[in-house]
Amino acid sequence: MIKRALVILAPGFEEIEAVVPIDLLRRAKIEVVVAGILPGVITGSRKIRIIPDYDLGDVLEEHFDCIILPGGAEGAENLKKDIRIKELLERQILKGGWVAAICAAPGCLINFGLFPSNKFTCHPSIKAEIPLSRLEENSSVVVDGNLITGRAAGSAIEFAFEIIRQLVGEEAVMEVNRSFLSSLPMLGSIRKE
Repeated sequence: MIKRALVILAPGFEEIEAVVPIDLLRRAKIEVVVAGILPGVITGSRKIRIIPDYDLGDVLEEHFDCIILPGGAEGAENLKKDIRIKELLERQILKGGWVAAICAAPGCLINFGLFPSNKFTCHPSIKAEIPLSRLEENSSVVVDGNLITGRAAGSAIEFAFEIIRQLVGEEAVMEVNRSFLSSLPMLGSIRKE
């Protein structure tokens, strides 16, 4: 059965943190659906404009094996304001699905009261939002339960490979990397609980 991932874009999203996972997951033959919280074009933090596949409202009832939240300071703030995202993530957690958030997006999970005991990594600019006992601030990627968090745009490749690893396995990571040629996939998970 083909795995499915949802990438949610909000105005001000960090482009690298969205495009790298979309690209690498599609190379791994994971069906990636890109949905915007607003209809039409979504403009990222560096003014790159992306046309999502769907409006978020059109895919709220669909099944996804992983929901991915790119960061960006403005993007994360816009994600926090959309109650649909909280409800979608709550359903994802209840069914045991994966959630992945990078950069400032882990702050959304804290804001929504989700993953109350999981370890996180995040961009240093929001580390004050994460309880110190749960923060792995020097890790690029942290896996704890069904949660994957990434530190920042510079961790986007490692973050994407970890999502692939968790959804479809190590062999898929190695297959994607045969043409991609990153040195990162050999690292494996940074932290597992």
